[in-house]
Amino acid sequence: MATAMLSAYATLSILKLNIMSNENKSIHEFDFNLICEYFSSMERQGPGSPDATVNALRFIDNLTNESRIADIGCGTGGQTMVLAQHTSGHITAIDLFPTFVDLLNTNAAKRKIQSRIKGIVGSMDNLPFRNEELDLIWCEGAIYNIGFERGLYEWHKFLKTGGYIAVSEASWFTAERPDEINTFWQDAYPEIDTIPNKVAQLQKAGYVPVANFILPESCWTDHYYVPQVEAQEVFLKKYRGNRTAEELIANQRHEALLYSKYGKYYGYVFYIGKKI
Repeated sequence: MATAMLSAYATLSILKLNIMSNENKSIHEFDFNLICEYFSSMERQGPGSPDATVNALRFIDNLTNESRIADIGCGTGGQTMVLAQHTSGHITAIDLFPTFVDLLNTNAAKRKIQSRIKGIVGSMDNLPFRNEELDLIWCEGAIYNIGFERGLYEWHKFLKTGGYIAVSEASWFTAERPDEINTFWQDAYPEIDTIPNKVAQLQKAGYVPVANFILPESCWTDHYYVPQVEAQEVFLKKYRGNRTAEELIANQRHEALLYSKYGKYYGYVFYIGKKI
């Protein structure tokens, strides 16, 4: 099974399934700390940038000091910190992996904004919010773990009327593409679709489409793949002979190669919608 590109969240989940099925290991025997260690060494666990986060925020209004914001699939909080810098409300950041959440909370404390950011361990398919509690739901590069349409529908109830959702999602830029990249994505994430179809899904789920924009190439290269090059060498040296470590790095290098060959056909798109 191909590893879905783009985030530590999916890589961890899929490597867990691969190794457990191959070796019949229980989850307690599987060393997730190894994989978390690798992704924790980077500011972002998927393509993105502070500029892209700020650009998406430009389309969201009516946020106040009392606004409630959820950052779902937050990772170590690279975008969470940007949200905190450019909004004044309260942010609950949720991720499945405790290592990431611990780092997020530590970073928030270092920046002295822990009173406004609370990182908690949780699953995006079982969120701890009340109906109509949130003013903004944010999710960069993680909604595909539950599915774009499912996430839009299930998270809708947590937003107040007039509240916003902003997610970045893998999308096709063209109606057709080469077989190699098409096959990879259909295996990794069959729900990938074109931008017009994603916008239609957003509208069908009960949101007014406010804006969408393609994340620039630098979000993939400068902010995601390039920082991994040195980290990969250090990681492989430290864990020489470890099959999990070697498989992880091989996956990341393969993904980077595919993007360099076929990046004009796909990428992340930010979709911003307003609940009606």
